[in-house]
Amino acid sequence: MTGQKVLSNIQKVLIANRGEIAVRIIRACHDLGIQTVAVYSTADAEAMHVHHADEAICIGEAPATKSYLKIANLIAAAEITGADAIHPGYGFLSENANFASICDSCGLNFIGPSAQSIALLGDKSRAKATARSVKCPVIPGSEGIVQDLDVGLKEARKFGFPIFIKAVAGGGGKGIRIAYSEEDFINKFVAARTEAEVSFNNPEVYLEKMIINPRHVEVQVFGDKHDNYIYLGERDCTIQRRRQKLIEETPSPNVNPSLRKKLGQCAVDIVRAAKYHSAGTVEFLLDEKGDFYFMEVNTRIQVEHTISEELTGIDLVQQQIKIARGEKLSLKQKDIEFRGHVMEFRINAEDPVNNFAPSPGLLEHYIPPGGPHVRVDSACYGGYRIPPYYDSMIAKLIVKGSSRAEAIAHAQRALREFHITGIHSTIPFHQYMLKDKRFLNHEYTINYIDQLLAEGVLLSSSSNP
Repeated sequence: MTGQKVLSNIQKVLIANRGEIAVRIIRACHDLGIQTVAVYSTADAEAMHVHHADEAICIGEAPATKSYLKIANLIAAAEITGADAIHPGYGFLSENANFASICDSCGLNFIGPSAQSIALLGDKSRAKATARSVKCPVIPGSEGIVQDLDVGLKEARKFGFPIFIKAVAGGGGKGIRIAYSEEDFINKFVAARTEAEVSFNNPEVYLEKMIINPRHVEVQVFGDKHDNYIYLGERDCTIQRRRQKLIEETPSPNVNPSLRKKLGQCAVDIVRAAKYHSAGTVEFLLDEKGDFYFMEVNTRIQVEHTISEELTGIDLVQQQIKIARGEKLSLKQKDIEFRGHVMEFRINAEDPVNNFAPSPGLLEHYIPPGGPHVRVDSACYGGYRIPPYYDSMIAKLIVKGSSRAEAIAHAQRALREFHITGIHSTIPFHQYMLKDKRFLNHEYTINYIDQLLAEGVLLSSSSNP
């Protein structure tokens, strides 16, 4: 059972997810000799993960609320197929403490952290308190939940504007408002609580000082059930649109060895304090002076876990499974080596010319790149129809080089080879970025893409070939 330190023989894993991450997990399971069960909605009957798994079972209609988010259907699918473990992937129910707890009570090994750790670190105010307890720098803000407008105004005046109003249960860039003045705060505080109630069924919010022109840097960590912890370097996720990541790379061009060690140690101290076991990501903001601040912990595998795999040569999904069945981490911190430079480009079904509007539909042609130093994680193929109900990701293009410049050269070649027709994609956007001087010189902050969009630069420069 989750949380125990005894060995648990996992024989069949149900993947409570879809798309490329479901395919990724199936491959890791097969490499370990473990049987797999795919679940799918009616819209995903012809999806790749359905074909790759040993068994597949339909769990409901196309909307996620009627299938991939339906806990009862997932548990029933596990019982019907005889699965003894569930891997949640990312998104959907991956950070749902209730789901992890239900899996545990049903005798299913939840391949992730315990429900208690998810609940602790998923609560932004409690996560910040945990970071403070291990002396990790945190962004100035309220000590906890702010339920009263007058109290909120006093706190805001103390920290100064601009200030974030954040939903305690938020995530993925959602549930965040920015107040630039007292009058602005009065309007947005009420709106933020209302939005949080609607989106997360939890109206609670907290305040956080807005760090001007930051970079977004995150640290990949692992903890096992025997109190062993390691970090696998940092990933720079600064290139993002409306807080949705587009390009990630490791190591960060703005992190030196000394800072890397400090970030890694803080990340490990936080998850150790939370009694965390599994893969996790501790996210930080890096300011203009090079000071860093704890932001949050993602209690799951990340979309961009791939670049940490390529940098270190470690299969992160296999590590998750081994930890879930009670094995000790086979690696010590001194064993971790970082080789070269790795970048990931998210190829989404979106139209960069039309403010990245979703572009679902039929993939008439899908020809991914190949060759040395190129990896493509995808669940798409020519003739596949991308449904409008879920995340718009088509593929993740991962490239590696001995240096950042060499990785960029490999990316330019790979993007030229990547052929997609029938729908719009973010390929032209990435091609534009690889010619952008500020990107090439890593002279940008978290708001860079939104600034380019506001100026209309990308509208004229990003068009499908």
